[in-house]
Amino acid sequence: MPTTPAVNTLFYGDNLDILRAYIADESVDLVYLDPPFNSNATYNVLFKAPGGEQSQAQIEAFEDTWHWNARAADAFDQVIKSGNTDAAEMLRAMRSFLKENDMMAYLAMMAVRLIELHRVLKPTGSLYLHCDPAASHYLKILLDAVFGATHYRTEISWRRQSAHNDAAQGRKQYGNVRDIIFFYTKMDEWEWNWQYTPYDDTYINAFYRHVEPDTGRRYRLGDLTAPGGANPKKRNPYYEFLGVARYWRYSRENMQKLYDQGRIVQTAPGRVPQYKRYLDEMSGVALQNDWDDILPLHGSDQERLGYPTQKPLALLERIISASSNEGDLVLDPFCGCGTTVHAAQKLKRRWIGIDITHLAISLVKRRLIDAFPMAQFEIHGVPKDVGAARELAKADPHQFQLWALSMIEAQPYKGGKKGADSGIDGLLYFKPDGKTTEKAIVEVKGGENVSPQWVRALGQVVGRERAKVGVLLMMAEPTTTMKREAFAQGFYQSPLHGKFERLQILTVEDLFDGKRPHLPWIDPSVFKKARREKTEHQTELDV
Repeated sequence: MPTTPAVNTLFYGDNLDILRAYIADESVDLVYLDPPFNSNATYNVLFKAPGGEQSQAQIEAFEDTWHWNARAADAFDQVIKSGNTDAAEMLRAMRSFLKENDMMAYLAMMAVRLIELHRVLKPTGSLYLHCDPAASHYLKILLDAVFGATHYRTEISWRRQSAHNDAAQGRKQYGNVRDIIFFYTKMDEWEWNWQYTPYDDTYINAFYRHVEPDTGRRYRLGDLTAPGGANPKKRNPYYEFLGVARYWRYSRENMQKLYDQGRIVQTAPGRVPQYKRYLDEMSGVALQNDWDDILPLHGSDQERLGYPTQKPLALLERIISASSNEGDLVLDPFCGCGTTVHAAQKLKRRWIGIDITHLAISLVKRRLIDAFPMAQFEIHGVPKDVGAARELAKADPHQFQLWALSMIEAQPYKGGKKGADSGIDGLLYFKPDGKTTEKAIVEVKGGENVSPQWVRALGQVVGRERAKVGVLLMMAEPTTTMKREAFAQGFYQSPLHGKFERLQILTVEDLFDGKRPHLPWIDPSVFKKARREKTEHQTELDV
């Protein structure tokens, strides 16, 4: 039986495995997920490259396309055997209709995860699934099967971009400017806090047209009368007030108190008195299911970190505020660049974020430290000592490479995709004179067998790419010959900062000891910093 972490936690790994191993039954108050599907977008664009090298700095840490393969077939079988008859039958019917294609693979992978998310939700918990129209209709059917159709609450429409015109590109359909967010609850009673939006100027001018001369406060006049009713024990009181006899909403004593407070107005003798309702005392318009007041992020937004599918913080703050309370636990199983956990931290909720890429976990860690310097959270699934790093290098060399690059905050070359890398695994940028941007080439080697040829090859790549420095990150200890050949590469002379070894060797043990590449001033423009949040009761950082 898994035990849900008691502290805020980032998990690296497959969210299905994490849910089963670490999240207990009925322990989560709110789930938000935004699983991508076939958007043909580049995901995890975490960095920008100065000096005109943008094409080499694009980060594609995962594909959002899905294919019917052994993993998809296994997910389908798990749903069939899950014991959730409705979900199994619905998924079986979908496969009969869709056959074994990309959409079916996506739905099978989502179905098995939705069953786990239903399991971990508290009876009063809620789930919000954010998607685009490409798969929303299928996802709603799956949600109905997993949660029960009676636990569907709302289909929210969020306007995610401004109007656009694709006619010049030959588009022959309506412009798509909205995303869909499905809101489900686990049971018939759930946590809920009404959210409100401000009145628009047209409404204010039409209904709150009165202004107090002394205070400038806007107000409207409301009815004070009430129905009498046939039953004298239940009907409202009847009496004369300010010369007008009526059935009233309030007792004579309360009416007099309101009048003495200036809350009752009689516009002329003999007119029915009315109640003064001030605009600044009203909550606003109760939130509806059409959200066009939260603007999408654009390239110039301070909040934007460079992640293509990044959602505005205000969007997640609204969801979290509506469906949870302070101290509740919020879970995002596809946490990406961390907007959900950022909003949860800001609103004093506990949180769990899961992502399958080291790059995303690294980004979320940096974002949280920037926004909440004293925040406390843990990271699971990433190596915390040399032994764990060695195991990762053996089990998954590619993820070891991405993890090692994240330790020195280097950009994975060409998105960190598997395949030929031309001797380059990552890039570091620095400004030796404070103006001109130069680069360092990073090569990662996770094997236990070492070779001086690694040093010679990296030196050749540094020369070919016109880089100033090369960094060799190694799992094993370098030999004396390797150190000697690295030293023989000479030095790079910085205009302002002196000499730096042209070829530097660092081991994983060095990284855990806090050592980093020795370079002039690292260019901070490659990282977008999250704005620091103003919060209270922050605790010491522990990551």
